[in-house]
Formats: sequence, structure tokens, C-alpha cells
Amino acid sequence: MKSFEERLEQLEEIAARMRSGELPLDDAVKEFETGINLARGLEKDLSKIEKRVEILVNKPGTDGEKPVLELFPELDEFKHGSDET
Repeated sequence: MKSFEERLEQLEEIAARMRSGELPLDDAVKEFETGINLARGLEKDLSKIEKRVEILVNKPGTDGEKPVLELFPELDEFKHGSDET
């Protein structure tokens, strides 16, 4: 089975070929079908990964603190402050 990255690259290549407008209709439909199947598989994989990450994040830590998930939490504070004006 191809890796996630390989399948994503294949999907991007299909999209590029379809956007080119140079495919005959029958070929475009076949490419579309392949692309839909790839996209569904990738979405399924992402959902599994998301669930694993959620389990890891919600796993109790040693000191009882919840992890900070934002890369720059100070920017979130700034954003909320600017919404109030």
C-alpha cells in the first residue's frame, strides 16, 4: 500500500491533469473516479490519525495540567483582545 504522502501526491497530479482541460471526457471521468476514491481513503486515514491525536492529548499528564495545543498561545490572547474593539 502506498503511503499517505504518495497517495496525496497522486491526487494532486490527477487534479492538475483534470484542470489542464486536455483530457478526453472518458479519461476525465476515470481520473475523477480515481481521485474520489483517493480522497475518501485519505480522509479516512486523517480521521484515524485525528482520533489517535485526541486520545494522546486527552491522556492525563503527570502534573494534571492540560497541554497547550496552540503554537503561539499569546497570539490567541491578542486576537480576542482585538475582537472587543
